[in-house]
Amino acid sequence: MDDFGQWLRPGMGVWWGQAASEPRPLVDMLLAREPELGPLRLFTGLSWNEKLARSVSPSDTVVSYGGLGALRELGEADRLDVVPCHYSSFPRMFAEGWFPRDIGLVQVSPPDPDGMVSLGIGVDYMADALLHTPLLFAEVNQQMPYVPGSPRIPLSRFAATVETDRPLQEEPRREPSETERIIARRVAELIDDGDTVQVGVGTAGAAVFDALSGHRNIGVHTGMVTDGVLDLIDAGVVTGARKQVDPGTSIAGTALGSSKLYGRVADVPIQFRPTSYTHAPGVLAQLSTLVAVNFAIEVDLTGQVGAEMSRGAYLGAVGGQVDFARAASSTGKRSIVALRSTMRGRSSIKFELEEGVVSTARADVDCVVTEHGVAHLRGQPLAERVKRLIAIAAPGFRDELRRAATIGS
Repeated sequence: MDDFGQWLRPGMGVWWGQAASEPRPLVDMLLAREPELGPLRLFTGLSWNEKLARSVSPSDTVVSYGGLGALRELGEADRLDVVPCHYSSFPRMFAEGWFPRDIGLVQVSPPDPDGMVSLGIGVDYMADALLHTPLLFAEVNQQMPYVPGSPRIPLSRFAATVETDRPLQEEPRREPSETERIIARRVAELIDDGDTVQVGVGTAGAAVFDALSGHRNIGVHTGMVTDGVLDLIDAGVVTGARKQVDPGTSIAGTALGSSKLYGRVADVPIQFRPTSYTHAPGVLAQLSTLVAVNFAIEVDLTGQVGAEMSRGAYLGAVGGQVDFARAASSTGKRSIVALRSTMRGRSSIKFELEEGVVSTARADVDCVVTEHGVAHLRGQPLAERVKRLIAIAAPGFRDELRRAATIGS
């Protein structure tokens, strides 16, 4: 295909895959022609495409579920329309047309002898969105693995394709800090052998997986699988042997990591499923040993969690945090929220959330963890929650928090 000129019309909505599954050649082609063909409504999730902020026309509307990766710059320029919603609602958002869905761009594996391609490591919301999208375009990447269990799609389903042979985008990664490792060790102490875990991504998530190296028979059911999961599978820690659903198999929507991870997912017990499965309340409710480990920007003295904004800018998202936290707290084992006690010289434990945005309700949080300790909140009244959360705040801010709590009571 040469371009989108024969298919695009002003006012159309276009979505595409995220993270390592982002079909960059198709997106770049779209952005190159978009000024002539727009205005358009565009949707993606986590993107590492730095061209977005520079190339998207001011007449376009960029929609997402948060300000992740390259979308952060659009958010800071007030050019990003964030739809605050739970990840589990994505299938409905596409089905009802709240997210753009006229055209979908995906990255797929080469076809098998039957002419079927795989979404490979990027099933996620893409598998649900394509059910409601009349026009689909594919980047057929020779390096996208054909993953067993991943949805198969007839190549004939696509209006046009481009052939590539390029490495999948690796996650930009740095090593966890010593503070993150201390927090991770405290989190690991709250996880027992045989539990099924969901762990948020990033360096803090990597530190948690590192801290689980001494555990046994851990199961994984999560949104994004990372190198940490692969390392624990290789070490015999992650077996999924005691999972109540999908025993023996790690379940995720997409992979987010290194070329090592992408090259091995087809040969290890990891399956990628649609969001309508990975985040479904009915599925999560069956995981009675589910421990959800999520991360936050700020937590107030009652346990309310802010995980989306900092200083007026979108840095995160609601995402799947509430889906997993609520299931872990109500029908699973434990909902954990972890964060550093300070950020940019200010306390992350606060009398009230500075941004005024509650990402996760206090009723869905069982434990809050910082490098200074663990605040067990389940079953605790408000006054006791205040005391326990102040006790794990940075020491230099505890008196200030006590005074604020006294004045506010």
